[in-house]
Amino acid sequence: MDLLELTPRLHLLRFPVGQAYLWHDGNDLTLVDTGPAGSGPAIADVVQRFGTLRRVVLTHFHDDHAGSAAEVGSWPGVTVLAHRDDAPIIRGERHGSPPDFTEFERELHARVAHGLPPAPPARVDIELTGGERLEIGEGARVVHVPGHTDGSIGLHLAADGVLFTGDVIAEHGGRLMLGPFNLDRERAAVSVRVLAGIDADIACFGHGDAVVGGAGERLQRLHG
Repeated sequence: MDLLELTPRLHLLRFPVGQAYLWHDGNDLTLVDTGPAGSGPAIADVVQRFGTLRRVVLTHFHDDHAGSAAEVGSWPGVTVLAHRDDAPIIRGERHGSPPDFTEFERELHARVAHGLPPAPPARVDIELTGGERLEIGEGARVVHVPGHTDGSIGLHLAADGVLFTGDVIAEHGGRLMLGPFNLDRERAAVSVRVLAGIDADIACFGHGDAVVGGAGERLQRLHG
């Protein structure tokens, strides 16, 4: 796992497949996504360096994002949050619908997901619907952005200028785009426009490099 400091309060944790973000409120930490199953020890090493993990916010149910939620959620004092539409899948109460692959995406998914372990069922303590304000930074607004999955969410820390997009938006080779592997591509495209309309200085994606500085300008180009 690679650890990258984006700001003194924000770190990116990059796994062989997928990534997560660690937000610091003093010694109280929030983890946005958990990477694939088996990432718990690496996450624990990072957490121990900076403080105490208080909450995990899952942007959606896919294995490379919720894979270690069961392990990390079992740590003392950790609260796990996810959207109510994805929560039953995260808990293992039902299977999630597969993406509506394009032909290119089908081949890409076969390569990137090869050997990716399935996410074991994980506890979800708080089910979100969108619009909630969480005590992260100076306040984080939950943005429901369906399409990638029914329960995909973003997080906007307006006062801190930070936007987490989950897999709705991806970065590759310096370019921002609609993320691949969507359950409903048209709904996901609408959600891209919602996120692109949010003013942020830093944008953190489920895949690819974060934009640190001037993210709002880059996001605006996705409006069309």
